[in-house]
Amino acid sequence: MLIVEDLKADIGRVPVLRGVSLKVAPGETVALLGRNGVGKTSTLRAILGLLRRNGGKVSYNGQDLTRIAPYRLAKLGLGYVPQGRGIFPLLTVEENLFLGLEGPPPADIVEALYARFPRIAERRRQAAGTLSGGEQQMLAIARCLVMQPTTIMLDEPTEGIMPKLVAQIRAEIGAVAKSGIAVLLVEQNLRTALKLATNVYLMERGQVVHEATPEALKANPDIVHRYLGVSL
Repeated sequence: MLIVEDLKADIGRVPVLRGVSLKVAPGETVALLGRNGVGKTSTLRAILGLLRRNGGKVSYNGQDLTRIAPYRLAKLGLGYVPQGRGIFPLLTVEENLFLGLEGPPPADIVEALYARFPRIAERRRQAAGTLSGGEQQMLAIARCLVMQPTTIMLDEPTEGIMPKLVAQIRAEIGAVAKSGIAVLLVEQNLRTALKLATNVYLMERGQVVHEATPEALKANPDIVHRYLGVSL
């Protein structure tokens, strides 16, 4: 289980996280929602140690992550798909997929990923930069899954994706959670977030200000409008 307690972080002298607390259990999909600039991406980066924490605690399966270098977290089972996907455009799809592995991945893992993402399998020899935005997002998710994480954090996975591919990406994220992997999701697409999530945290000004199930939020549209500025 991933547990975040009163997490604080600054960028320069500007506080960006003022006390974020949340938890994600195996098989859960937790959505972290809020308007632009409230600290959602900063929360993911601070959990991973990519943004320096100056208060609070992050633990994973009972282990304090405070002094663990970010590059070691993958071995603990924490996966991360960043906003913008982080694809290397001049490398092939397959080279991107296996980037960062210490050796060849198990054949059954690769076969399962190609079966799950047939578009990626068809284009494995292409330069990754020739893929569409949706295909690059599938590649980014597959690259994370090849590490066999037990928790995966996704930052805006449907951003800039053609509508016809959003449903497919949403289905794949749902399948990941059903396999027992915990999912922490930052997502601007409210429909996608509420469809996938088992629990939702709403952020404002660097803090979690409300926690609810998707069903509870649907029953209280005023809360959604107050913190997200949209109507259900």
